[in-house]
Amino acid sequence: MRGMTLTELQRIYEQPLFALLEQARTVYRAHWADDEIQLCTLLSIKTGNCSEDCSYCAQSARYKTKVKPTALMTPAEVAAVARQAQANGATRFCMGAAWSGVREDTAQFAQVLEIIRAVHDLGIEVCVTLGHLSPAAARQLKAAGLKVYNHNLDTSPEHYPHIVTTHRFEDRLQTIRAVQEAGLALCCGGIIGLGESVTDRLRMLEVLAGFQPPPESIPLNCLMPMPGTPLENQPPVDIFDLVRLIATTRVVFPRSKVRLSAGRACLSREAQALCFFAGANSIFFGERLLTAGNPTEDADRQLLETLGLRPQRASN
Repeated sequence: MRGMTLTELQRIYEQPLFALLEQARTVYRAHWADDEIQLCTLLSIKTGNCSEDCSYCAQSARYKTKVKPTALMTPAEVAAVARQAQANGATRFCMGAAWSGVREDTAQFAQVLEIIRAVHDLGIEVCVTLGHLSPAAARQLKAAGLKVYNHNLDTSPEHYPHIVTTHRFEDRLQTIRAVQEAGLALCCGGIIGLGESVTDRLRMLEVLAGFQPPPESIPLNCLMPMPGTPLENQPPVDIFDLVRLIATTRVVFPRSKVRLSAGRACLSREAQALCFFAGANSIFFGERLLTAGNPTEDADRQLLETLGLRPQRASN
């Protein structure tokens, strides 16, 4: 299956908005139940003191932010949070650790493997984001019970050096190759509002469309400017830009979950409803996203009930 060119993506994206929404909704209905939303919970299992310089991230040790560093949580601590998330209706439990990448044969990595086993034993889908990853580490994660590995592109290859300088875009692609070769499902998307152009956003989709198989899930994040980071004064993303990107992503990736991710706390109920109509069918459920805020569980339940949506069942 071939990917899509930038020209083809531009042709989809630049349609009149209602035509694009109609196309996206038709694609959505052909592949997904019309009334289901996947609920995922995200937990920071190790926070702060990251050596990378991602200019959007409050966890970087290079910036003066209000994030309080914490050590890696124990398997029992994480399992307790995962158990509660499962009881609240989440079917995927995602865990993030603030470091540049996995160091194999270390006590920390062994502890991460134990955490994955503990969460997997609960019967909930397990996803982690641990930074850069070797093929051997990817295989160990899968053997421990991991289902999905998150490693976002963030933005286009061209814009990436303006956002991160401590690693290359190619480094991210190497990790993605390791993930897919190990047989793990790939969760991979990006962030908008980083000062990028529309072309950058579509170039990111062009790269994603070249992956075989395509990402199992595609999180689309709106930058939440964090005080103390280089991007703290970035203006908010226009809602119609977000809706256009979601709709285009749905058309290009008919079988991938499209996750309405960071920044949702800044969207009105009406804006979220439009994003769901455009093709988003997954959200993070819970009041925290690593270091950023998120709508409350009660607010989300009320919104889903108002829209006639129900949580997707777990696939495992």
